[in-house]
Amino acid sequence: MEDRRQRLLDLLAADRAARPASAVALACERCVLELSVSGVGATVLSRLPGSNGDGQPSRGLVHATNAVSAGLEDLQLTVGEGPCLDAFASGGPVLVADLEAETTRWPAFTPAACELGAAAVFSFPLQIGVVRLGSLDLYRDVPGPLNRMELTDALILSDLATQGVVADLDGHNVEDVSWLADPHLQVHQATGMVQVQLGSTTEVALLRMRGYAFTHDMTLAEVARQVVARSLRFTKDKDGQ
Repeated sequence: MEDRRQRLLDLLAADRAARPASAVALACERCVLELSVSGVGATVLSRLPGSNGDGQPSRGLVHATNAVSAGLEDLQLTVGEGPCLDAFASGGPVLVADLEAETTRWPAFTPAACELGAAAVFSFPLQIGVVRLGSLDLYRDVPGPLNRMELTDALILSDLATQGVVADLDGHNVEDVSWLADPHLQVHQATGMVQVQLGSTTEVALLRMRGYAFTHDMTLAEVARQVVARSLRFTKDKDGQ
């Protein structure tokens, strides 16, 4: 395994020399080249403010190698379920070789993910000891498991991606990722606004926003933009527009 780790380190060093980019982005792109996967997304997660550690994790930073990977990351935030969130919650890999068979496990995520083009998904936690920072999420457009060597390389690359995240987190509290370049920063802002509108908890506000996004075939980010722009308002009885 050490030989494979050194090989991947050498490849990443060559990648960085050829095209300067973040360690996380390079690790994602190397996954595509080494693991016979169709795309990869890396997500940094934190607990929602005000949840006291009990709320759903929210995304703080994302890198995706293609549009489908980006869509899968956004979908999980929207519906509140999927391999990324399970890997973050459990601290262990989530390996699903045939996504269509997981309708019971993820009733909202699975059909939408299949429609996006995912047929197999593999998520690996980004963590140091007991501290979980996020997940590295891989998908294939055809069913099939990672073989033993691919699984080994995925574990190594997730560890190297974690090191890249830690470098970015240097000097910051790992429980607060609000300082990151958050593509869903408006989600946090909108959640607070909806919480005030409903007189509810953060979790209830986010649940209402997710429900609205799902029933109106929108992303959670799109709902958040409308809330922040005040073109969408939530009430205690029903959602307003």
